[in-house]
Amino acid sequence: MALLEATNLYKSFGNIPALAGVNLMLTAGEIHGLAGPDGAGKTTLLRLLCGALRPDTGDVTIGGVPLSRHPEQARAHLGYLSQRFSLYEDLTVLENLRFFAELRGLPAARWQPRSEWALNFVGLTSFSGRLAGQLSGGMKQKLGLATALISSPELLLLDEPTTGVDPVTRQDFWQLILRLVQTEHVGVLLSTPYMDEASRCHRVSFLRRGLLIATDTPAALRETLSGQVVELRGEPAGALVVLARADEDVTSARRFGEALRLGVRPGSAAAVCSRLRQIIPASGGTLITISPVEPLLEDVFVHYATAKDRA
Repeated sequence: MALLEATNLYKSFGNIPALAGVNLMLTAGEIHGLAGPDGAGKTTLLRLLCGALRPDTGDVTIGGVPLSRHPEQARAHLGYLSQRFSLYEDLTVLENLRFFAELRGLPAARWQPRSEWALNFVGLTSFSGRLAGQLSGGMKQKLGLATALISSPELLLLDEPTTGVDPVTRQDFWQLILRLVQTEHVGVLLSTPYMDEASRCHRVSFLRRGLLIATDTPAALRETLSGQVVELRGEPAGALVVLARADEDVTSARRFGEALRLGVRPGSAAAVCSRLRQIIPASGGTLITISPVEPLLEDVFVHYATAKDRA
């Protein structure tokens, strides 16, 4: 049985559609990533799934319980971490945990040992008496995770949990997520703007303008662009982007470190390379290397973020 199942979810704000017929399923022990550009509908989807918003149409089932008919029973299966720090900064770390535990109706005999476990799990035991407002950004996110774990959820919904924290903290946070999945068999649905994080997920879904346009493993998603990515190195980079985008078979061109990554139409990589080898020197540019390369998940992200709406 699926831990989470969303069927045909629609949501609009006034005349602005936010989600258009989204279907999603997640099982226990799975990390499922939501990726897409700003405004794609990721946060709206997570808010619908946790019951903070109601869909215009569609159904959500959590742990076999329909969210619309039994919201409290369904929400008892999940923990939610919002994109922005939403705890009480004038309460201590432990007081925040107690507040949200009692809000969930947990008795002291249950929340006290669970709080000790959660603080130890996220590495905040020695900060239990510190005001939440005095924590660093990374520690606040860890406190948010501890609070989401206070009720021993089977499902975690995480809305861009590592945005705005330093790379070391981001790595630490991911280690916590992986440990949760391995030791507690928790299901995790998270949105992320980072493709290296999406690559760690068991499956990834791409959203664009409220449409879920692709769902698969990271490897399978990369395979969909096999033969459609070219890497170009040369100077000046700005002029090379202009020249590349002028080619009729180039669908996207962006800087990626010291190179340019070009998205090209299926079957056209060799022809694009051949044309640019001639055009770049003739236009006064310097070509160092150009060749087809294996797609990265970033290439898939760009492909879906810039593609025309699919029927």
